[in-house]
Formats: sequence, C-alpha cells, structure tokens
Amino acid sequence: MSITVTAATGNLGRLVVHALLDRGAEPGGIVAAVRDPRKAADLAALGVEVREADYARPETLVRAFEGAERLLLISSSAAGARIEQHLNVVEAAAGVRQLVYTSAAYADTVPIAMNAEHAATEEAIRASGIPFTILRNNWYLENTTGNLGRALENGVILGASGEGRLSAASRADYAEAAAVVLTSEYCTGTTYELAGDHPFTMAELAAEVTRQSGREVVYRNLPQTEYAGLLAKFGVPEVFAAMLAERDVAISRDEFLVESGDLSRLIGRPTTTVADAVSAALQ
Repeated sequence: MSITVTAATGNLGRLVVHALLDRGAEPGGIVAAVRDPRKAADLAALGVEVREADYARPETLVRAFEGAERLLLISSSAAGARIEQHLNVVEAAAGVRQLVYTSAAYADTVPIAMNAEHAATEEAIRASGIPFTILRNNWYLENTTGNLGRALENGVILGASGEGRLSAASRADYAEAAAVVLTSEYCTGTTYELAGDHPFTMAELAAEVTRQSGREVVYRNLPQTEYAGLLAKFGVPEVFAAMLAERDVAISRDEFLVESGDLSRLIGRPTTTVADAVSAALQ
C-alpha cells in the first residue's frame, strides 16, 4: 500500500508519518510530500520517500501523488488562500483510492470565517467522486499551552471564549487517528468529529497551570475586537487574528463543544488530558 502524507514536515504531518511507522507501515510505502524536501532529511533517513509538493504549484502535486493509493491532505496554514490550494490538491489527487482530509470541527454548521474554507474543501472533495474520509479536528491542546511562558510571566491567559468549553486534544492524538484511517478499510465515506474526551474552559486551563507551576495564573476575557487587536500586536497576521478571535467567541457559546467520542474510539484509548498537556508544556 502506498500512502502519501502532505505537509509531512509540519507539526501534525511529521507525527502522522511516525504514527504510520508505529502501526507497522513499511517506510518505503510512505511518501512524505513536502514544500521543502531539505527539511525532511530525518524522514528520508527512516526510509520514507520524500517528494516536493507545494499546494500553490499544481505541477509539483501531480508528480508527488504519482502512484499514491491513499492520500492525506493536511489543511494549509495559509488562511485566506486555503480554498484555491486545497482545490489544487483535490484535482491532482484524481485516481487515488482514498483521500483523507483534516478539516475543522463543525465545518459545515458553525458559520465562521475559519470554517468556511474547510466547508468549501469538503464540498469539493465530495463533488470530485474520489473516495474520501473527513477528519474534523477540533482545537489542538498545543494551541492553548504553547504560550505558557508568557502566561507565567504576566500571570494571565487572554482570550474571548468566556466560560465556553473547548474539546481540545493533542496533535499526537489527531495524528494517530489519521494513521488509523489511512491503514484501515472501513472508513471510506465517513466524516468524523474528532475531539478530546474532557472539555475544559480557559479558566480551568489557567487553574491547572497555577496548580502545576505554583505561580498564580488567571484567565482574562476580552471583547472580540480587543482580543483580535492584541493577537495582531503579538505578531499574528491580521486576517488570521480576526479569525481566531471570532472562533473564540463561538467557543464562548459552546459551538465547538464536541462529545462524539470519535477520536478515542478511533485510537483505542482516552485522549490526552489538559493536565498532561500543561505538564508537557512546563517541562
């Protein structure tokens, strides 16, 4: 079986490749499709084939996907340009036995800008006639714990999610689910709402950081526009900052609370807890 993983040098893609290997996939049967092959030397050293694949350059995609039976499309990080890039991938993927796409939670029912690009991609995949599986990944725990240094320094975690509960899981959890789907026969035509087993509020995250670090950290809720402005001030591109703030407000309404249990069923174990994520981030 030939499995191609796009964006294989990214935070999620690299974990998917290792999860495939852990599940017994032959290294020579895995293609790491990456924008810059020089960054995939570690994967090549494992016996994985590395090919250039740039979502914005369709000619590279056709070559990269040659011979692929199963293809994982990891969504582009180019907010605002995702649809065009993803359509390039779908067109180049004609002929694969299974196209797996990492979408977003409730992509077709929660009408926010961040979801619109994913919903359009899902629609294009369904219209393509390619056998597919949709993995709607909820938020990554690492997105909430990646800036704990600043939180500990200032004693505050900022956001606009109010008391809304977030069903986050770790990248490793989502990567393992992707590997399961890519090596299984029963997932074609399925859309999974993947999420952590233990939803939490940002105030609960702050309390966990306080408990483990011994330094008081609180959560401060901000209006949507103020939070977007702060994110932009911290270096987040303005378009993406606005998307993140809008998503936070949707979280405040529990619109991203997912209790499907799909993720833990796929990976055969409980998902990573916020306590474990905080512990890992503080090490």
